[in-house]
Amino acid sequence: MAIIRVALDVPLDCLFDYVSGEVNETTTGLRVRVPFRKREVIGIILEISASSQIAADKLKPVHQLYQETPPLPPDLIDLFQFCNRYYHYPIGQVVMNSLPVLLRKSKPVACKPYGTPIWKLTPAGQLIEINTIPARSKVKRELLGLLQQNQEITAALLGDVTSHTRKLLRELVASGWVEQTVVSHEQQLTVTAAPLATAEQAEAIAAITATTQQFTPWLLHGVTGSGKTEVYLQVAAAILAQQKQVLILVPEINLTPQLEAIFRQRFPTTSLISLHSSINNNERLQGWCQAQQQQTGIVLGTRLAIFTPFANLGLIVIDEEQDHSFKQQDGLRYSARDLAIYRARQLGIPVILGSATPSLESYHHAINGHYRHLRLRTRAASRARLPAIHCIDLRIVKAQEGLTDPVLDALRDTTAQNLQSLVFINRRGYAPVLLCKSCRWIATCSRCSSRLVFHLSTRQLRCHYCGYQQSVPSACPQCGDQDILPFGHGTQRIESTLISHLPDARIIRVDRDSTRHKHAWQTMLTTIQHKKVDILIGTQLLAKGHDFPDLALVCIINPDASLYSPDFRAEEQLFTQLMQVAGRAGRAEAPGTVLIQTAFPHHPIYQALIRQDYDHYAQQILKDRQAMDFPPFVYQAVLRAEAPAIQDALTFLGKAAAISQSKHTRQIQLFDPVPASMMRLNGMERAQLLVQASSRKSLQLFLSDWQPHLVNLPTGNKLRWHLDIDPLSL
Repeated sequence: MAIIRVALDVPLDCLFDYVSGEVNETTTGLRVRVPFRKREVIGIILEISASSQIAADKLKPVHQLYQETPPLPPDLIDLFQFCNRYYHYPIGQVVMNSLPVLLRKSKPVACKPYGTPIWKLTPAGQLIEINTIPARSKVKRELLGLLQQNQEITAALLGDVTSHTRKLLRELVASGWVEQTVVSHEQQLTVTAAPLATAEQAEAIAAITATTQQFTPWLLHGVTGSGKTEVYLQVAAAILAQQKQVLILVPEINLTPQLEAIFRQRFPTTSLISLHSSINNNERLQGWCQAQQQQTGIVLGTRLAIFTPFANLGLIVIDEEQDHSFKQQDGLRYSARDLAIYRARQLGIPVILGSATPSLESYHHAINGHYRHLRLRTRAASRARLPAIHCIDLRIVKAQEGLTDPVLDALRDTTAQNLQSLVFINRRGYAPVLLCKSCRWIATCSRCSSRLVFHLSTRQLRCHYCGYQQSVPSACPQCGDQDILPFGHGTQRIESTLISHLPDARIIRVDRDSTRHKHAWQTMLTTIQHKKVDILIGTQLLAKGHDFPDLALVCIINPDASLYSPDFRAEEQLFTQLMQVAGRAGRAEAPGTVLIQTAFPHHPIYQALIRQDYDHYAQQILKDRQAMDFPPFVYQAVLRAEAPAIQDALTFLGKAAAISQSKHTRQIQLFDPVPASMMRLNGMERAQLLVQASSRKSLQLFLSDWQPHLVNLPTGNKLRWHLDIDPLSL
């Protein structure tokens, strides 16, 4: 009887010992069903041991060992263990929450073989006479007729395989008349013709393909429209030719359709799967299995795809690497970008970090030689040029309903030229504030420290943080005045204004509200690409990654709100966002123009945008960060606590700080506990304690020593706490 050590989805940072007579060295990574307290749970075998610290008579046996799916590969188990150590998160929850949902359940699952499904008659089916099938079963009679004529049929032969057809085929299989098999076929790499690479692209492609057998982190720093995707494609072709696999990570789901179409067109015979939150549980399981068995060459996904098992991974691409969406904000608070770099080092393969506006951390690594730096300084299209950027001074030119006359005139001219425009405002809804002019009452969320956003179409007030919503009151609840008005501008209000000023223009709004349905964004994307839209109104969903050749004008509305945030990263985020959205203009033959409505046209951030000089601005911010001891020159972790009352959270953090006093070194700095910037969220009040160190190693040693003491601190029933390593917001 071997002792197996199992990871379980429980908030305890340890493995649990069981005994089994069915295991050997090859069963590490398999699923098991084991007893835990008074229930049965699913876990993953991480270790097999000859001994245990638990008494032999207290060790419980495994109830079931699942062998229908391949075990997790050693490199993925190593990645889980790294997450456990680095992010100080229970190993069982790291492992189990990274698996497809169906692998966390006790029901047996099966990885379907990849290939072409074929149906053919069994010997019993060959004896069936079609005339014995009732006439009302018309489709069933047609299916049997096809099978008798062709011996076997495929989905291609069936044509439009409806859900009803599939149901009938399953019935025929269940009756024993038909059998289904899958014909696997060797995937021959076919690469369609690629455009002639520019000199800069060719240099980048040659440099990366020369290092495909070793770990090399590449920062591909190219201006918007410079053809970073073409570099990905040609490097991927070299990797696929070596019979290896490619992982491409994107920050958001809405970036997958366009990129997926590009890769499918370039590699028409290579299997490609997409892994993101919009696919169903079975699709994710089958994609997971296909990647592990090397039945797919390309995996395209959002941050969770970093935990996909691969048979022979040869390249990782992180597109828009600067995007904060790569950082998980709850549970295991990991950075998919950082894990991708760790995984590439672990496997000895190249990793490409692509961006027009790299994160300051990646840029700092590149200029210091830790990453190899590749530059694409010009746009790939022969006649494409970077757009001209102008500021409209709101102190001189007044805006009406959020838009100035120069912006409206530019929109009319662009529409008249049969070109497209983008109006960018990073605030959805109709208006961010509902205000009473008499007593200055403002509609606020009862569960969060935020204002309720007015949505005109549904006549509702919504909290964009916790999802709370209520009907718009007919009168001020504080003074009874009926003169309560929306104040400020969101995408819906800008849409109404444009409809009134440009009634003949075809206008589409792209934000989280309008893309809520599963296929809404894909439909909109097709409409835009077919030039059935004149003006796009959008939030950050449109700010990056999209290539609209006919987009000639970008108008940026109300960016000033982010200029004076207490978050030291806010200015970097704003600069990145504006430079990305400005880059949507002028990507083909039509010259691009960007208009920014601002009350601070001489602010350094707008002047840097006008010059389109990322390097100068980034180097200046890095100097400021170094002078103030901010990342990337220091390393941070935040201990966050939340409770029904803020004082309880602050008291807990005070005790946590007191515990750490004896463990201080000169390399560790603890700040005082303070309320979070949004103190109340979803009914809980939040506070935080910042820990800072001059080296990553010092911080990790301190946290490893500190966390066990935190676990033993009394918290009460409703207080919760967690550690956030390398936080992106404070």
